[in-house]
Amino acid sequence: MTAVKEYEIEFVPATDHAPSIFSLTGDGFDVPTGREEAWRFTPLKRVKNLHSENAPEGKTWSLSADVVDGVTLVNDTAKDTTRRGFTDRVAASAWEHASTVSTLTIPKNADIAGVINVAFTGSSVVEYGQLDINAEQHSRATVILDHTGSATLAANVDINVADGAQLTVVSIQDWDSDAVQLSHHRITLGRDARVKHVVVTLGGEVVRLIPSVNYTAPGGDAELIGLYFAGPNQHAEHRLFVDHSIDHCRSNVVYKGALNGENAHTVWVGDVLIRAAAIGTETYEINRNLVLSQGGRADSVPNLEIETGEIVGAGHASTTGRFDDEQLFYLMSRGISGEEARNLVLRGFFEDLLNQINVHEIDDRVRARIEDRLAGS
Repeated sequence: MTAVKEYEIEFVPATDHAPSIFSLTGDGFDVPTGREEAWRFTPLKRVKNLHSENAPEGKTWSLSADVVDGVTLVNDTAKDTTRRGFTDRVAASAWEHASTVSTLTIPKNADIAGVINVAFTGSSVVEYGQLDINAEQHSRATVILDHTGSATLAANVDINVADGAQLTVVSIQDWDSDAVQLSHHRITLGRDARVKHVVVTLGGEVVRLIPSVNYTAPGGDAELIGLYFAGPNQHAEHRLFVDHSIDHCRSNVVYKGALNGENAHTVWVGDVLIRAAAIGTETYEINRNLVLSQGGRADSVPNLEIETGEIVGAGHASTTGRFDDEQLFYLMSRGISGEEARNLVLRGFFEDLLNQINVHEIDDRVRARIEDRLAGS
């Protein structure tokens, strides 16, 4: 029900986006100016100096969780100084400032029937955090990370999925309108491990989230799904990097977003690199955006680089469409109010994505929040 316009995308090699610096301290990186590829879309003046040499002092976050069946959450795990370095200045700074690590463990062979809810509620102060989610061998679970309240947050999530494990992680950004969040989610997959990583961004003044995927053995399978809605003066940015360095692995990326209001801005950057050794790779990424009003801007940049011809398949696509006034008129001529018509179009736009997410515990909440955002609340 939307008029969709296809845009040609200038090809930028994925290797230009691949990380080249790994550090556990913010000082390992230059201070971004906004001219760098990784920062060119981010409104640096609005991120509360989290990127600067003088990052604000803050406390280490504390998470609460509903845990069952042997699942544990420990908020005061000591930091491991041998940890692999981060590839983003704010992520490294978050590690540096956090005094301890929160560790969620799903034990070996556990099959968790319900969802594991992990909550963080902001309290209008600066906070730093590091969460490790460890799904041990042949376990299966669904974890929901729920971010609410008002906060200035720099935090990382390391998602480690061991051999044969299956893990779904849903990160919900349902902040108050003044919140700022910069986060890096690093996914590491073992042999025949499967992950579904879901991002739902509905609130906050500035949200910048970086999911990345690293394969360590054949058979890894990553589904990366995103749903985002930006209202007036809101910036929602999602930058992905999938590094196919191991043979016979799979990735599939589907992100959908909508914008409504003056100075609403969404950014999606999807980088997929298939290295020479990654024979038998299968990958596809797609981004769709729906612009509901004047004054908003959607940036969409898919990048794919292939260093071997021995793959199953690879591709990418990006579309941006403006809300179709003719379709709105048609629906209203059938007795449907303008507000209801817009809700119907947007619900249809997101419904198939909610079906792919397939975590029914969040469906009603996401639908209700989208309608709230359309109503301006």
